[in-house]
Amino acid sequence: MSTVYDCANTEERRDGLAAAASAVKSGRLVVMPTDTVYGIGCDAFDSTAVASLLTAKGRGRDMPVGVLVGSWSTIDGLVLSVPAQARTLIEAFWPGDLSAVLPHAPSLAWHLGQSRGTVMLRIPLHPVALQLLREVGPMAASSANTTGRPPAATAEQARDQLGESVSVYLEAGSVGDPVPSTIVDLTGDEPVILREGAVSIAAVSDALGVTVEQAR
Repeated sequence: MSTVYDCANTEERRDGLAAAASAVKSGRLVVMPTDTVYGIGCDAFDSTAVASLLTAKGRGRDMPVGVLVGSWSTIDGLVLSVPAQARTLIEAFWPGDLSAVLPHAPSLAWHLGQSRGTVMLRIPLHPVALQLLREVGPMAASSANTTGRPPAATAEQARDQLGESVSVYLEAGSVGDPVPSTIVDLTGDEPVILREGAVSIAAVSDALGVTVEQAR
């Protein structure tokens, strides 16, 4: 049975974070607030949990999930290398609402979907998410909604869609107008915007000092 914790209450927040950390470590799913939309997440290195996440969303492996991390120092252990342009964007927008796609370290044993040797990384700018991530490490994550439906702006909206497939819901109030992160592909010679979201293409271009195009 799933449980909702009100993170506006100090005691419930503490209990909720402990319950969420326990759930992640035991291969179960949690819903947490981020700075963009509410996210559904699990241990990034637990292939069974990731498969459960995809099933809960009604999503196939052809749509791989991203990974949320709680600190910059985590990044270097997850990717093959961090090119200069990636460093620039990380410094400009993290923690925040920009996701970076990079080649992942070949030694990592994870199954995030058909990611073709890449991983989409982000550090969210939300205290509840950051607390959980610093406790459990990298989490496979996606927007907390079923495929084809609008992303959830509250944990309760997420629960209406995901129900008992999620063990713990961390409610921290509405994120407002739920806008997804901007996704930048940094695996090629030039950066490419795969999705324009909360960070504009102009802002990415300004940070890099070059004109960045959106994928067609």
